[in-house]
Order: sequence, then structure tokens, then C-alpha cells
Amino acid sequence: MPALKVKWWIPALWMAFWTLQVQAQEASPAGEEDEANECSQELIENYDMGMRVGSLFIILGTSAIGVYAPMILHRTSPYSEGSIRDWVLAIGKFFGTGVILATAFVHMLPEAMENFESPCLTGGWLSYGAFAGVFCMLASFALQLLELAMVAHLEKLRRKSQTVMNSSISEKTDLEVSAVHADDTCHYDAHAHAGGLMEEDAFKHVGTYILELGIMMHSILIGITLANTGNSEFTTLLIALVFHQFFEGMALGTRINELSYQGCLKPVIMGFFYIIMTPIGVAIGIGIHSSFNPGSYSAVLANAILDSLSAGILLYNAYVSLMSMEISHNHDFRKTCTHRKIACFLAMYIGAGLMSLLGKWA
Repeated sequence: MPALKVKWWIPALWMAFWTLQVQAQEASPAGEEDEANECSQELIENYDMGMRVGSLFIILGTSAIGVYAPMILHRTSPYSEGSIRDWVLAIGKFFGTGVILATAFVHMLPEAMENFESPCLTGGWLSYGAFAGVFCMLASFALQLLELAMVAHLEKLRRKSQTVMNSSISEKTDLEVSAVHADDTCHYDAHAHAGGLMEEDAFKHVGTYILELGIMMHSILIGITLANTGNSEFTTLLIALVFHQFFEGMALGTRINELSYQGCLKPVIMGFFYIIMTPIGVAIGIGIHSSFNPGSYSAVLANAILDSLSAGILLYNAYVSLMSMEISHNHDFRKTCTHRKIACFLAMYIGAGLMSLLGKWA
């Protein structure tokens, strides 16, 4: 009888154990299988090469119109303050400020956060949920240090210039000093004023260069994304990116207008670099479409870090250089008429709103 009981319970225990194993395998690999599918490469069926190449030139033309239109409007002929062209350029500048803010808050940061939470990353990256904010913050710290170094360099140059001026004055005779004292004082005041303008102009140059860097980093990524988007979503994304590039180009073009360049060559070159970045991204995406896996570890991590850094660059630039320096601490803006202020603020809010709306598709 004991022998019979042993023979009875062994198959029963084995069956119970086998059932639990099957259930566990059906429960756990399901989640792992979903993650594997999400991170695996999905080849685009019937890849339409002509449509992708065409999109490259469409975005090239749209970006050129966006960035060069404000420059042409600004440089074709002199215009007076308060004229229609002055109003259009001022409103375009504030519209661009709103576009830059929305690009950072709506297009870059959410995308970076989503990528940092992707199951395609390893456990180390997934163990901390705020990497997007960390890289964004690091970018803003780096820009602040860059501006501090620039100010220190300008002050050093100014001290050298002042030392040379003082030594030249001390070498004159008392009679000569008394005779030209008034002229030297005026010259010194003019020099100090010119130094202040030089510092302000240097801030604008560095800020615009950094702004373009952040936009260009993002442009490469969206170009690669467009080239590797499925046929069903391609047209919608292309239309959204056409508006995206046009608005961003306007934002950059109006900022380049603020720089004190004598000729047209440097503004044209700066605009050209913006124009070609997204098409370059599209060309890269077309070239690697057969082997590119947007869900791979390296692709997800690169997108997450670059979007975070770009967001930090744009946010720092928008709040410090564009909003604070151009609005809050700008004497000319504060003393302007009320209806012009209202128009500028409305333009900024409309720019941010339109760019935020595009975030639904791009």
C-alpha cells in the first residue's frame, strides 16, 4: 500500500510542477517578448525612396525661406523705427522666441524623457528617472560657464586698453595734460561706452551661436527620424516638419539680424548651416535605412542625451538671452508704447502655441 501511494503522488506532483512552469513561461516571456519586439528592428515594407529624396529638397527649401526671409527683409533697404517693416521684424523676433521655448519644452524634453524610460536601455539608465533633467541642467551650467569666461576675457581686454591709455596720458607734460584734459575725458567716456556695447554685442554673438548649435543638433535627429518613418505616417510627419523648420528658421533668422555684421556673408553662412542640417539627417537616414534600428540601445540613448542637451541649450538661451535681456532688462523695450508691447507678447505666445500644436505630430 505505501508503494502504491508513492507511485500515485509522484505523477501528481510532477503534473502540478509542470503546470506551474508552463504558466510562468506564458506569463513572463510575454512581457519580455513585447520588449524584444519594441527594441527589434522593423524593416519598412515598400520603402519609397523617391518620396524620401523629395522630402529632403522640400525641407531644404522651406528652411531656406524661413531663415532668409527675415534677413532679406532686414537688409534690403534702410527702414525707420515704427515703420511697417520694423513692426513685422519685431513681431517676428518675439514669435521666434515663443517657437524656441515650445521647441525645448514640447519637442525635446518629452522625447528625451520617453527615451530614457525605454525598455531598450540597460538597467543602469532605467534605475534613475530624471536623466533628461540632469543632462538639460548640465547643458545650462556649461553655457553659464562659457558666458562667464567670455565676460572675464572682455574685462581683461578692457583693462589692458585702459592701462595703455593711462600710460600715454602720463607721458605728456603738465601743460599738455591740462590742455587736452577735456578731450581725453570725452575720449575715455566714449571708450567706456564702446566697451559696454562691445560686451553686449559679444553676448549676442555667443548666444546666437549656441542657439544655432542646439537647433542643429535637434535637426539632425528629426531628419534621420523622417527618413526611417513608415509609409503610413510619413506624409503627416513631413507636413509637420515643414512648419517646424519654417518657424525655427524664422526664430533663428530674426536673432541673426540682431548681430552687428557689416556684410551679408556671415549671416548667409549661418543660415546655410541651419538649412542643410535636417536634409543631411534625412540623407543619413536614407543611407542607413536598411540597417538602422531606432529601437536599439545606442540609437535610443543617443537620441535621449542629445535631445536633453539641446533642450538645456534652448531653454537657457530663451530665458536668459531672449526673454530676460530683450524684455525685462531692455530699456528700449520698457519705454516703448503699450500696444507694441502687447503685440510682441501676443506674438511670443502665438509662436509658442503653434509650435506646441505641432508637437502632436512631430
